[in-house]
Amino acid sequence: MNTINKEIGNKIKTFRKCSGMSIQQLADTLYKSKATVSKYESGDISIDVVTLYKLAEALNIQVEQLLHLEDKKSNNLLTNSIPSSFFKNSARFYTYFYDGRNNKLVRCVLDILTRTDSNSYKTMLYMNVNDYINYQICENTYWGYTEHYDTLTTIMLKNQATPLENITINILASFLESEKKVGLMSGVSFRPFMPIALKMLFSKVPLSEDQALINELKISKDDIRIMKIFNMLAFT
Repeated sequence: MNTINKEIGNKIKTFRKCSGMSIQQLADTLYKSKATVSKYESGDISIDVVTLYKLAEALNIQVEQLLHLEDKKSNNLLTNSIPSSFFKNSARFYTYFYDGRNNKLVRCVLDILTRTDSNSYKTMLYMNVNDYINYQICENTYWGYTEHYDTLTTIMLKNQATPLENITINILASFLESEKKVGLMSGVSFRPFMPIALKMLFSKVPLSEDQALINELKISKDDIRIMKIFNMLAFT
């Protein structure tokens, strides 16, 4: 239990620093003493459920972001009934896309959190992370839901800081087992305000960030034709 307390405490500290809040400011928001909040962050005392939700609200995050998560596998989280071999029993994915605006490979982490109904799961996407140990410290955080169907997995997300910015990721044939999957990410970016569409690669393990990966993520003429067909089908 002490290990879990420390993990939750580290997350509170990480998100507090990301928000620019001091311990005293967070304590004032929670109507707690500075010493108590400091003990929350160090893991010296357990946090009750009500306070946990108040912490998430104060930090402008989802409460699931503060919870203890299994690293990669979670048989209780994603059951064998999901019609997706690639996503089955996996709770964390390493994702990549190529940003042609600045010729940069962007690494992300996708966490599948809690089941909301028979084929829907609450999901967090941490975009442009510096490292996988502290991946919650990132440029943008998105939250939403992953829905699994027989031939398609759809991930619908909103920017946690700017809800106007939303993205949808469609992954075809996710029922087939493979080491990697390519998805189409589309939506609206707020910086600058413009529509976006790009390839996104999903893996259960971190990939070598080399030229081969960049070449795999660059959009070809065939990809553009597929995107056009996909968009035509989506709006018919």
